[in-house]
Order: sequence, then structure tokens, then C-alpha cells
Amino acid sequence: MTFVHGKNTFVSLNGSDISPFSKTTDWEQNADEHDVTCYGKNSHVFAGGLKGGKCTVGGNYGNGTTGPHDVIQPLIGAVVALVHRPEGTGTGKPQDTVNVLVKSYKESSPVADMVSWTVDLTFSDDVTSVNQP
Repeated sequence: MTFVHGKNTFVSLNGSDISPFSKTTDWEQNADEHDVTCYGKNSHVFAGGLKGGKCTVGGNYGNGTTGPHDVIQPLIGAVVALVHRPEGTGTGKPQDTVNVLVKSYKESSPVADMVSWTVDLTFSDDVTSVNQP
């Protein structure tokens, strides 16, 4: 086993590579839980339910038509494709693809620092996980 550095992470949204403007990606997959405990048990018993997830991507603001403002802001409220490659691009490396609802886009402009941005994405349907060809 070797450790993987985050610097090679690749993220695209609606076919646009937003990696050059990104520096954080939080990827979360989850499932609903249902309490199916019946009489006579001393502990809870659970069953799994529908799967879901969310992803938050953030980074440094970049101007121009390929920057996050121009690429992401028009997508608010739309369901588009998200591609996430935590080890970067290359044969045999993992790739997750899922349709996401672009839930929110936020920009922050501190007086003594760079303008930053974040986008909140909610999974809409199954995640497809493959190793890149």
C-alpha cells in the first residue's frame, strides 16, 4: 500500500474540468437506515435503504470563461454529470461518475486573501465506480 497525494485529484462538472481551480473535494456516499427491531430484542436491528451522497468542491476563484463563476453558477438547480478521480487521471486509477444536483454555489471575498468558491452537489442516482482504461 502506498499513500496518495491529493494534488492529482481530477474533478469535472458537466464536462468542464474544474480541477485547475479546485483545492478541496469532500466526497460522501451513504445509505438510509431503517430500524427493523421487533419485540424481544435487546438491541436495535437495522436494514439498509436507498443510497445517496453528496460532494463539496472548493478552491480559488479564477476569472474568464473557464473559471468556476462562469462554469458553475449557470448550473445551479440543474442535474449534470460529475466525474471524480481521487488519484488523478491514468490507466487503472479509480473513477467515480454520478449525476448531481448543483445545489448551491458560494463565493467568498476576504479583504486580506484570495477570492474563493465552493459548490455543493447532491447525488441524483447511482454512482458508477470503475478503474480508468
